[in-house]
Amino acid sequence: MSVFASLVERLADLLQPLFGASAAAAAIVLFTALVRLLVHPLSRAAARGQKARAELQPRIAELRRKHAKNPERLQRAVLEVHAEEKVSPLSGCLPSLCQLPAFFLLYHLFSSSTIGGEANELLSHRLLAAPLGGRWSDALGDGGLLGGAGVVYVALFAVVAGVAAFSYRLTKRSMAERPVLPAGDGEAVPGMGAITKVMPFMSFFTLVTVAVVPLAAALYVVTSTTWSAVERAVLHR
Repeated sequence: MSVFASLVERLADLLQPLFGASAAAAAIVLFTALVRLLVHPLSRAAARGQKARAELQPRIAELRRKHAKNPERLQRAVLEVHAEEKVSPLSGCLPSLCQLPAFFLLYHLFSSSTIGGEANELLSHRLLAAPLGGRWSDALGDGGLLGGAGVVYVALFAVVAGVAAFSYRLTKRSMAERPVLPAGDGEAVPGMGAITKVMPFMSFFTLVTVAVVPLAAALYVVTSTTWSAVERAVLHR
């Protein structure tokens, strides 16, 4: 925690001539971009894996039809197909999982009043009028929706909503281009209908995260979500 706090402070000092009092917020955005750059190779691999899994759907559907009454044999057969084609069913989860430590580190860093037995000086940093350690509920209690901190959150919500709408269109288009095939004889894969309906709306859940975490962590989420949307648009062309 102390090492990471020192890193954020150093980045803020470097950016201070450009961003003034909001230098720490800019440092968090820069840190997020660096994390996403490191994770980008995994994102590219996940995109290739998604395309490969889509191409395997006819074979998977045939296996479901063939082993409909033997779930254990079906599971082994599906794993064998993935191994044969060198496609990992979990590859799409790796980019998100690798980012979790950075998110939780920021969350705890800006939720702790002390670091290494000393006062957490990062809590004094702000993004315009909003403290980086504050939350949406704090902004509502200090000036309301149109107060200084409230306006910062309104701007963040607007960005997240725009990115979520963009991601929604990307997901709908992707699902239309690569529809999930039935298990066989027209029978839908169990549970897939509900997943198909909910999946396009997943990006909008980011609004809830931004509302409940410290502003510093919210900045990480907003930056990472925006990066993901642009990355998907490029990688899934």
